[in-house]
Amino acid sequence: MADKRYLITGAGTGLGKGVALGLAQLGLDVIAGVETAMEVPALIKEAEYQRINLRVEKLDIKDPEDRERAAGWDIDVLVNNAGISLGGAIIDVPEQFLREQFEVNVFGTILLTQSVLCRMAGKGSGRIIFVSSVHGLIADPFSGPYCASKHAIEAFGESLAREMQELGIEVQMINPGPYLTGLNDREYEAWREWDVKPEERLFNYEELAFPYEQLDPEGCIEEMIAIIRGESKDYRNVIPKALVSVAKKRRSDLWDRKIDKDLGERDSMVESALTLDPATKPAEGIAKRIKEKFT
Repeated sequence: MADKRYLITGAGTGLGKGVALGLAQLGLDVIAGVETAMEVPALIKEAEYQRINLRVEKLDIKDPEDRERAAGWDIDVLVNNAGISLGGAIIDVPEQFLREQFEVNVFGTILLTQSVLCRMAGKGSGRIIFVSSVHGLIADPFSGPYCASKHAIEAFGESLAREMQELGIEVQMINPGPYLTGLNDREYEAWREWDVKPEERLFNYEELAFPYEQLDPEGCIEEMIAIIRGESKDYRNVIPKALVSVAKKRRSDLWDRKIDKDLGERDSMVESALTLDPATKPAEGIAKRIKEKFT
């Protein structure tokens, strides 16, 4: 994979930034796409400090002009990592926030993928990697907009994998769990931007926090780099692996779920959101506790 060119979207922060820098440290040809022009010099400076060669480009996946420029970069491996998380109960989230969630996570992602795929199809080779989420496989209260956008990406990915098979283009999914990158905590702060009076909301968002303790992102970055470099041929890659059985059980349970089960009682995940301290820190043995909370 040393002669391949990698494009990482959403590389200005979080997992995307770590992956872009990590791949570049290995001497690979990496383009780090960041949302705003202001992020470009900061990431270049960080790469220079680490003495690594990293090409940084402004790439707002919602911007048609940015997507058109990216189409000319001759990408071998596209890592669709860019995304936002706008939380809130379905009944309360304003329309513009629902639309924004899908504009970035779904439409921006797929339209960029279309642009890059044209050149890949001409060469008869390439890889498309979607950074989905465990929330692309299961859904929790107050995360409906984000979960729905990732479920949509899962459907696009499954269809795309079948369509591109005869053209020699690989498609993979990466499904990270709850990592402490700031994304999850920002999700539960999105309501502060709503133009809705508190008395018009069903839930009091001052009392809610992301209902899972969160993992150290370094482990996820390492696993993502291994997958992106081609060390896994699995279509689906859940990180950490401890959540595979959890996600499968949650999906399986839906087949037997009754609509009148526990009606009138507070859901356990809603209770967790009300009781867990905000902005939680990583802790030892967290995989076991996450598994208990997910199930």
